[in-house]
Amino acid sequence: MSQDTAAPGTSAGGQPEDQLKIPSLNTPEMRRILASSFIGSAIEFYDFILYATAAALVFNSVFFVDLDPAVGILASFATLAVGYVARPLGGIIFGHFGDRLGRKGVLITSMLLMGVATTVIGLLPTTAQIGMAAPVALICLRVIQGLAVGGEWGGAMLMALEHAPKERRGFAASFANMGGPAGAVMATLAVSAVSVLPDEQFLAWGWRVPFLLSVVLIGIGLIIRLKVAESPLFLALEDKAEEKKIPILEVLTKYPKNVIMGTLVGMSSYTVQGLMTVWAVSYVVETAGMDRTSVLNIKAVGAALTVVAIWFAARYCDRIGRRPVMLIGITAGALLAFPIMWMLDAGELWLFAIGLFLANGVIQGTIFGPFGAFTAELFPTRVRYTGASLVYQLSSTLGAGFTPMIATGLVLVAGGELWLVAVAWCGAFILAGLCLLGVKEGKDQDLTAEDL
Repeated sequence: MSQDTAAPGTSAGGQPEDQLKIPSLNTPEMRRILASSFIGSAIEFYDFILYATAAALVFNSVFFVDLDPAVGILASFATLAVGYVARPLGGIIFGHFGDRLGRKGVLITSMLLMGVATTVIGLLPTTAQIGMAAPVALICLRVIQGLAVGGEWGGAMLMALEHAPKERRGFAASFANMGGPAGAVMATLAVSAVSVLPDEQFLAWGWRVPFLLSVVLIGIGLIIRLKVAESPLFLALEDKAEEKKIPILEVLTKYPKNVIMGTLVGMSSYTVQGLMTVWAVSYVVETAGMDRTSVLNIKAVGAALTVVAIWFAARYCDRIGRRPVMLIGITAGALLAFPIMWMLDAGELWLFAIGLFLANGVIQGTIFGPFGAFTAELFPTRVRYTGASLVYQLSSTLGAGFTPMIATGLVLVAGGELWLVAVAWCGAFILAGLCLLGVKEGKDQDLTAEDL
């Protein structure tokens, strides 16, 4: 899976491996850990992104009926945002127990919670059948999804990063990041497969099938995750006889700058995700009249390109640092905001594809590759689950949770033009670049240090 960079019997930092019990990346145990991080994250994000896809194409016709089409889409995106709002809370709750009790048990719990919520969405009666109880139940289930995914990423990322040798941390942490777009590929293709049905059947029952498939995926994920050992850095910390404080209070009082700066940096990647994989999909289908199945297939290819870009960006961030690689993606994002909006406004499927591929592959993937290690290296082991999860989930909430609604509103304000969306996009990236320059490089950080 990767070439080992440490001498036999030592970690990349020069310490004996039997002391820290951290294997190299080419051992069976490490491969199992990386597979668990990738597959578990992919399954959870399959469920979460599946909702986003359905919100863009289905829910306004199933749960928000008898509304003006634009208002129905806005209401659908509002339920999408609710899940993103719940993600930081999930990061705090699951991060607390992950820092106090261990990473593994929390990951299993979050996966079960997500699976149950997604399956129930697939069984939920429509508004025509049970009235307003349907959208209310949908919102409640979306909150549960948000809580679950809020606890997933931090644990999946840390299980890989905290097992890995120092010189491979960025690459190991990226497997949780690669799992996200991989889950998006699965979710998009699942909806694409049923979208070939006639509209009446697609809206009646076809859209439910991908949600119900979650039962099978969760079962597979649990089997893999149960076989993974607990994080060695957490076990080493647990052996120390010291009073354990409340993680979230320590994060907010001792590391507020890291939380704020890290969040604003991460928002850039999620701004692209919210705009191009949710809002833009709805825009080109509903407004430009592009073929729904073709758009979904393009979205799936774009997510696959994100996985590839994350892979390369993560490998290079272990060589030259997290900040230089992420700065390349942020700079590209600021420069490409207006050209990509022009591509969407042109109303051509092939231009939409180019814009999406640039956004997902060049911009999002380059930023997201080092982001796992970047966030983890902002906090010490005793609060790392809580701190990293909080930064990541706040980034997703502020960057992706509200951008579909904001973009829809900006288009209305601009009289149907997209230039205001480009301005907001560009502004978010300029802010992210300035914040990134204000955070110290963490590539050579000692993660066993008491304070960072």
